[in-house]
This record gives sequence, structure tokens and C-alpha cells, in this order.
Amino acid sequence: MTGRWRISAIGVLAAAMMFAGGTSPSMAQSRAHVYLLRGLMNIFSLGMDTLASQLNQHGIYTTVDNHADWQSLADGAAARYKAGSEGPIILIGHSLGADAVMEMADYLGRKGVPVALVVPFDGTQSFSASSNVARVLNITQRDYAYMRRGAGFHGTLVNMDVSSDRNIDHLTIDKSPRLHARVIAEVLAVVGGGGRRPGPAGAAPVQVSAPGEAGTKAGSEGEAAKPEAIPSTPAAPKTGDGAMNSTAPAKTAVDGSTPVIAAPEHGATRTTSDASGAPQPRN
Repeated sequence: MTGRWRISAIGVLAAAMMFAGGTSPSMAQSRAHVYLLRGLMNIFSLGMDTLASQLNQHGIYTTVDNHADWQSLADGAAARYKAGSEGPIILIGHSLGADAVMEMADYLGRKGVPVALVVPFDGTQSFSASSNVARVLNITQRDYAYMRRGAGFHGTLVNMDVSSDRNIDHLTIDKSPRLHARVIAEVLAVVGGGGRRPGPAGAAPVQVSAPGEAGTKAGSEGEAAKPEAIPSTPAAPKTGDGAMNSTAPAKTAVDGSTPVIAAPEHGATRTTSDASGAPQPRN
């Protein structure tokens, strides 16, 4: 009787140890997390909610927040990444939310946390991509809001200029089904068909090839991107503030290492950015 009790006790103890070992942080898989940040007043960027829902349908974990909360979100992301429960990290934002995801990526870099993908939708200014970021896809209609390569940045950077599409303005760019499809493809290139990947364990950012980039080697130094076909359906001029009313001519690369995707078009004078990001007049 005593022998049987001892065998049973050993069996229970072994099962408990196996269960505990299987659920320890070091054994757990990390979950990809897509952070989506809305812009001004938290009400003008509802395309972020739609995009989050679409990503959820692919089994990808997403959260949608106010741009003003980016630092606290980054602190939580860093803690979970270092605990092995979160990664890869993807940041997407619109307007002030686009500015915030660039700041959030830089802040995570200072905490030693890699970011797999950053997608700003029509930010209000230009930022430098930080060295911890693997890929930036900047979707914009403002040539003064092109993103630049920061110190130590070795990822891929694409400024996707959609100013030739007159059906897109600052308040609709985040809601475009065509752009949503592009971003979903970018996210799936990072995480695959589901939202879970093995824990990163301090791994460096993974280089990601851009889907649908028509033969572009966007991450190579000195190579310009080939134009991407952008519909130019006739429509009434865009309305909005002064930054949104003009029609832009064809764009060129900000510098030799930052490709710009744009369709040829004709229109009024705009400005472009030099390698330092400072606006320069162009006729």
C-alpha cells in the first residue's frame, strides 16, 4: 500500500513539474502585436479600427489607441518583449498617430527593443528611421513628410507617395481599401498567416522584403524604386487645409538610398525634401 502511494505521489509531482515547465516564460511562444494609433482627437482615424479588424481576421493580435499614449504603450511593449511574450512588434498610425509611431519606434530602440515594421499614414512631418527598425513603409501625400534614414539604420525604407490619386486626402488615406490591402500584405510578410512566432530571445530585427514592389530592391544603397501603378481616376479637387489642396508633380528620391514610389502627374509647384529633410522649393 505504501509503495503504491509513493508511486502515485511521484507521478503527480512529475506531471506538475512538466506542466510548470511547459508554461514558463522561457518556454512560451511570443505573440506578434500590431499597435495602431489614431490621430487628432482620437476620432478622425477610424480607418485604423477597420485595418485592425481586417488583421484580426488573419489571426493577428492588434490594439488601437490614441496617439498621445504612445510612450506608455512602448513601455508595456518593451516589458513584454523582454519577458519573451511579445514579438515581432509592428507599429501603424495615421496623422499625429503616424508621427507617434515613428517616435515610439525610436523610443523602443533606446530600450533595446527591435521593431519589425513601421507604417505611418500621412504623418505631419519628416522623421529619421531609427536603427532598431527593420522596415518603414511611409504612405503619404505630402512630400515634406518623407521619412529619412537615421544613424545606424540598415533596414528598408520606402516613401510611397499617393498624391497622384485625387480620391485620397488626409482624412481618407487611412480608410483606402487599396492601401489597407498593401499594409496587410506587409504585416503578413513579417508574421506569416498567424500571429504567433517563437520568442525572439534578443534577436536582431529581421530584414523584410516588400511584397508588391515591382522588382524594387528598396533596401539597397543607391537604388531608386520603380514606379508603382497608382490609379489616376478623374475626380473633384481635394478639399481640406492648405497642405492638402494642391496637385503634385512626379516625385523623385529624397536621396540615393530612399526610394519613392509615385506615378507621373502634372500640377502646381510643390516642395521636396533634400537629404537632410529640409523643405526645398521646386518649380
